[in-house]
Amino acid sequence: MELIGLTGFFIKKGIRLVTLLIAISLLSFLLISYSPIDPVKAYIGADMMRVGLEQREKIAEYWGLDKPPHQQFIQWAKAVIRGDFGTSMIFRRPVINVIRDGFIASLALMMVAWVVSGLLGFILGVIAGMKQGTWLDRLIKWYCLTLSATPTFWLGLLLLIIFSVKLGWFPIGLGVPAGVLAEDVTIVNRIQHLILPAMTLSILGVSNIALHTRQKLIDVLSSDYILFAKARGEKGYSLFWQHGLRNVALPAVTLQFAAFSELFGGAVLAEQVFSYPGLGQTTVQAGLRGDVPLLLGIVIFSSIFVFLGNLMADLIYRIVDPRIREGRSL
Repeated sequence: MELIGLTGFFIKKGIRLVTLLIAISLLSFLLISYSPIDPVKAYIGADMMRVGLEQREKIAEYWGLDKPPHQQFIQWAKAVIRGDFGTSMIFRRPVINVIRDGFIASLALMMVAWVVSGLLGFILGVIAGMKQGTWLDRLIKWYCLTLSATPTFWLGLLLLIIFSVKLGWFPIGLGVPAGVLAEDVTIVNRIQHLILPAMTLSILGVSNIALHTRQKLIDVLSSDYILFAKARGEKGYSLFWQHGLRNVALPAVTLQFAAFSELFGGAVLAEQVFSYPGLGQTTVQAGLRGDVPLLLGIVIFSSIFVFLGNLMADLIYRIVDPRIREGRSL
């Protein structure tokens, strides 16, 4: 029965993923087709005045931009089904290779920020919930609410000014030292350039998980079985470890995995501030220069990335909570 239930679970998720990708692709292509950016002009760039009309038409024909939007989409979709995402107009390389290189650079940044923000947010939320109404609880709430209203680029610039310009502790930007050959770049160099962008995303990612964990823990601590445990003499953090951890951890896990979309969006802004050469930088370049194949490829990749985050949260729920595994309602 467990195997049948798991098979059905993956079939439903597979159908949802296919439906999501089709809808996202259609919507993205529609928005790109109405964009004020002319892909041909963006492709030519500064040489626009020296390129004649006939050459522009040949460029449009070469990239398939001379056809009506619906024909462009059908042609692109057929190629994607075959596994061909096309060639980037900016980088003149296969879209898959460009996304792969950008994602590898961004993965370390996003994963470090994801782990640190999740752990720190959960710890702060537990402390605030256990110390409800105290000065410590109010301080944590003020900290989290302030972060919720803080733009990513503003915090990134602030950290850059303090730790790079004023104190000189970290590099000002980029992913590796400028002017250093790739084979001479060490792991320490990469970590030094990673710290400030990761710190920016980590600090901002704390807010949601901390506030949610705090409120959930307060609800748990006011439940009947917690009151009964207190009557038996249990108290303090031992009460949390024995009775509250699972009830608080499951929603926190779901919220943290669901935050993949916010993490990806924040990485785009952080990479811009620190000139970090990741997928965020690639996305901005593709948008500003009208690189349609690359933009659509990034949209599909980011959708799958976020979907997998939600899928992992659902799987963890099924493993940890037997009621979900058996198909019963909570």
